This record gives sequence, C-alpha cells and structure tokens, in this order.
Amino acid sequence: MRAQRTGFVPRTLAVPAVVGLALLILPLGALVLRVEWSTLWSDVTSPQALSALGLSLLTGLIATVVCVVLGVPLALLIARSGDRAAGALRALVTVPLVLPPMVGGVAMLFLFGRTSWLGSALAEWGIRVPFTTTAVVLAQAFVALPFLVLALEGSLRATGTGYEQAAAGLGAGRWTILARVTLPLAAPGLVAGVVLCFARAIGEFGATALFAGNAPGVTQTMPLAIYTAFNGAGVSQGTAVALSLLLLVTAVGVLLLVRAWRVETPR
Repeated sequence: MRAQRTGFVPRTLAVPAVVGLALLILPLGALVLRVEWSTLWSDVTSPQALSALGLSLLTGLIATVVCVVLGVPLALLIARSGDRAAGALRALVTVPLVLPPMVGGVAMLFLFGRTSWLGSALAEWGIRVPFTTTAVVLAQAFVALPFLVLALEGSLRATGTGYEQAAAGLGAGRWTILARVTLPLAAPGLVAGVVLCFARAIGEFGATALFAGNAPGVTQTMPLAIYTAFNGAGVSQGTAVALSLLLLVTAVGVLLLVRAWRVETPR
C-alpha cells in the first residue's frame, strides 16, 4: 500500500527536494525574524502605511471587478472555442504571466501615453491615464486578469456542456443557462480565480511603478511603499518589514481560502 502511494522515485532525490523547499521557506522565515514586534502595530498604522494599504485594497478591489467583468466572458469564449482557437487564445492570455512586469508597464505607457494614438485621443477629451490612480487599476488588471481567466476556463472545460444542453432542451434561454447552470457549476474555478486575481493585484509592483509612478496617496501602493522604504525615503524600514509581513499573511490567507473552498465544494 505504501509503495502504491509513494511510487518508486529514487530516495536520493529527497535531498534536492528539501533544498528546494528550503529555498522557498527560509527567506520568508528570515522576513518574520526581522519584524520588530514591539513596534509592529505602530508601523502598520502609520499614516504612510495606512495610505498605501488603503490605496492597495481599493485599487485591488476595483481591478478585480474589472477582471471579473472582462475575464468571465473571455474564459467562456476560450472554453467554448475549438481546440485550435482555444489554444491560441489561451496562449495570448498567458503572456502577462511570463512577461516581466516592467515590460508590461512600458507597453501600457506606450499605449496610453500622450504620444500614442489612444493617449492623444484621450488627451483631447481632457483624460490623462499615466501616473494616476486609474493607471494603478489598469496595471493591476493587466497582470491579474490571466489568473481569473485560466482558473475559470479550466473549470468550465471540466464541467462540459451536457447540463447546458439539457437546460436548453427544457426551454431555458441563454442568459438563464449562464446564470443558473454554467456559472454555478464552474463556481470553484470562479471563486479561486477571483481570490487569486485580488491577491495578485494588491501585490503588483513592476508595471505599476513604470505606468503609474510612486506618488504617495495617489499611486503609491503597498509594494511601492516597501520599495520606497528600503531605499530610505517616505516610510521607515520597520514599516517596510511590517507591510511585507502583511502581504505575506495576505498571500497565505488567500491560499488557505482557495484550498478550503475546493475541499468543501462537493465533487
């Protein structure tokens, strides 16, 4: 029974496996050890930290809503397309996951900047996107959207179209089928995608730094506040460590939430 569970992997591979696990865990442990617990509360509740935290949460929520509005139709399109079209669309959606965030920020700057066709058109209407809070939301949505789309698309493909066809045969309309059959069946993937999307949005740094800047109270999110602190400006390094710990706790909480949802969801 034990052999069936563990297989016949060479035992010596446990050594690099443990080293790899240590590579992931030890830096996080070092972060926790550097926390000044006596000043943790004051560091987290300092005006600069609260400003960055509030902006991160607000823009992260808005970016998540944008991802849901755009990502659910996109996931449906991919899941219900043929294999060749779905593969091409899935590859395009995956690009932001493998693209360096800085490159994404530069690309968005070239799209919405005043010298671009879209930026100049918006400027004629008095709309400026780069280096504003709107730019933060767009940068977060750019890097977070693939998480929602890929999670939901996989869930949609797993559920298939059998129940949808049965509902259509009973006279249900397309919108009714979507609301009462398709999305409820794909709820685990949707919830996981939304949670991961929000976590990725509030942790975004590279694209935000180039496209939105680092203005306190306007575009300075938690990752940017941490970067600023470790470069000796804005907030103290104690606040930077405290905010780093807060982001770490948020990431762990997100993983636990997704895992709990998948365990409790009936199969």
